[in-house]
Amino acid sequence: MKQNYSIVFLLAITFGLFACTEKETPVNTLSKKEIKEGWQLLFDGKSTEHWKGYNQPGFPNSGWGIEGDALACQESDRGEAGSGGDLITRKKYSNFELSLEWKIDKAANSGILYLVTEIPDEPAWHGAPEMQILDDENFPMELKPAQLAGSAYDLVAANPKTVKPFGEWNQIRIIVNKGHVEHWQNGKKVAEYNLWTPEWEKMVMNSKFKDYPEFLNMAKEGYIGLQDHGGGVWFRNIKIKEL
Repeated sequence: MKQNYSIVFLLAITFGLFACTEKETPVNTLSKKEIKEGWQLLFDGKSTEHWKGYNQPGFPNSGWGIEGDALACQESDRGEAGSGGDLITRKKYSNFELSLEWKIDKAANSGILYLVTEIPDEPAWHGAPEMQILDDENFPMELKPAQLAGSAYDLVAANPKTVKPFGEWNQIRIIVNKGHVEHWQNGKKVAEYNLWTPEWEKMVMNSKFKDYPEFLNMAKEGYIGLQDHGGGVWFRNIKIKEL
């Protein structure tokens, strides 16, 4: 009887693992369920057609490219915009849910910007909020809690802290819906706030962004941006659903 139970148990595990494998969606693709729900790929692992350089007519000639299954910004050690400049989508979005995975080099820094407006001769972050990407553990400078990974940069600190070590993939979601913003990191909601409210204005005036009028008066529709901050960073499974 024990032997029969063992066989049944092993068969159950085998079929369970097979079922899980069958349900897995390959990297940089959409499942049937996602397609039905209205998700769209922003990167298929082969083409950069959905992206261009910030304040550039096309995709950067250097610094950014496809490495394996990821959209990658190469390390330059030249600081902000030192590789090829920030990337932005070719399409603008207002209410959306963005989902992607990122990993980063040791001690590196980057970010995901949203509601981006192209401002001549100024960086994208002067007029757009950012979900911080960072190697929290090894970054050489002392930072405030609201400047660590997952935070709404310099505005709302990520809590709980769910970032993985450098070199490992982190899964994030950013939801923007009628001014309400949520940051999700590795399955946990880590930051939440409301744009264009008195509380928002107070946060901005108590941050580094107080000196940039474009930030306080940011557009209600804009591009998604991937930041070049001079360190190596990789993105994959980039998909978006308009709300």
